Amino acid sequence: MGEVKLHGTWNSPYSWRVIWALKLKGIPYEYIEEDLRNKSSMLLQHNPVHKKIPVLVHDGKPICESMVILEYIEETWPQYPMLPTDPYEKAVARFWLRFAEDKIPMLWRIARTNGEEEKQAIKDASEMLKMIEEHGISEKFFGGQKIGLLDLALGAIAHWFVAIDSKKGLKMLEGHNFPRLHSWTKDFKEDPVIKENLPDLTPLLK
Repeated sequence: MGEVKLHGTWNSPYSWRVIWALKLKGIPYEYIEEDLRNKSSMLLQHNPVHKKIPVLVHDGKPICESMVILEYIEETWPQYPMLPTDPYEKAVARFWLRFAEDKIPMLWRIARTNGEEEKQAIKDASEMLKMIEEHGISEKFFGGQKIGLLDLALGAIAHWFVAIDSKKGLKMLEGHNFPRLHSWTKDFKEDPVIKENLPDLTPLLK
């Protein structure tokens, strides 16, 4: 299996994507908390291009970018497969993985804006969530009846965005707005592995 280390930060959904994948596959690892205001020499050495977390280090070889790391984990450790085996279904899953990578960052604009900018951010986020609701999810999880890579990629909606939504009093993810996403959020966070590995976001919401 080799030595596995993960450089991340406690409040990053991108770090937690990787943690969830490692936990679901039962991969032991060493977690290294980074201070992004004072980045460690090891982080800068392992990711000299972007100098960002997360970074997975497997037997001394670094892998950067959370989505790339997820696919590396999936290909390296076959237990608990998180992508379909059928080529077409796998291609569809990868389409939505790319969608998640491109669109999820727009959710953070709601937390950082006010006034007209916030209204536009809410409108953009609603359109993105509607797209996922109507075309992205058709079963209990995006990966079918168990959690897959796409669920991990969209986990930021279930925990981080729900917290932002609650703080702002928007109620965007209530059942009458997005019933499938609402149910998915509950099911995702009730999975035993996910439930045991959710950060307390209270400090971020003060």
